[in-house]
Amino acid sequence: MKKLFSLMFVSIVLIGSSFAQTAKTWNVDKMHSGIKFTVSHLVISEVDGSFKIFDGNMVTTKDDFSDAKINFTVDVNSINTDNANRDGHLKGDDFFNAEKFPNMSFVSTSFKKKSGAMYELVGNLTIRDVTKKVTFSVKYGGTTKDPYGNTKAGFKATGTINRLQYGLKWNTLTEAGGAVVGSDIDFTVNLEMALAK
Repeated sequence: MKKLFSLMFVSIVLIGSSFAQTAKTWNVDKMHSGIKFTVSHLVISEVDGSFKIFDGNMVTTKDDFSDAKINFTVDVNSINTDNANRDGHLKGDDFFNAEKFPNMSFVSTSFKKKSGAMYELVGNLTIRDVTKKVTFSVKYGGTTKDPYGNTKAGFKATGTINRLQYGLKWNTLTEAGGAVVGSDIDFTVNLEMALAK
């Protein structure tokens, strides 16, 4: 019995060691990545914005990334809609309350290959003090080496969240009864990931 437990312990150690040796970390290449969002205005048009400061990484043991663990953070104070007054309002308590909650975060729970280059990314998104499960559709653009010998992988993630569920509560109505700012926010995240050396 003691021999059996010893063999099991050695196997567990070897498996853990093997994972540690084969796991690869990919870091966001911030120069070649971006986060954009779109929200409706007065129901009849859309306003675009972006976040300028963000960071993240991905750890995976498989070449197809199907076991990837993804962590991502966004600096709320870096929001940019090309209008200083609007950006200030978005940073206030009607929306993000950037002073109290300076970061948004995303932690993946699964990354599954659906077909071809398409994946489904599921995880927990935290905005303000609210965490909810979200699903993004991800297109894998491929893997290549840049002119400096760095290995890069490209991904484009798209998804929609309801801002009201996260406490971004400002909801003034027009005379016709439509919201000045829509409740649904569409996100597009273009990521170029660099394999850590």
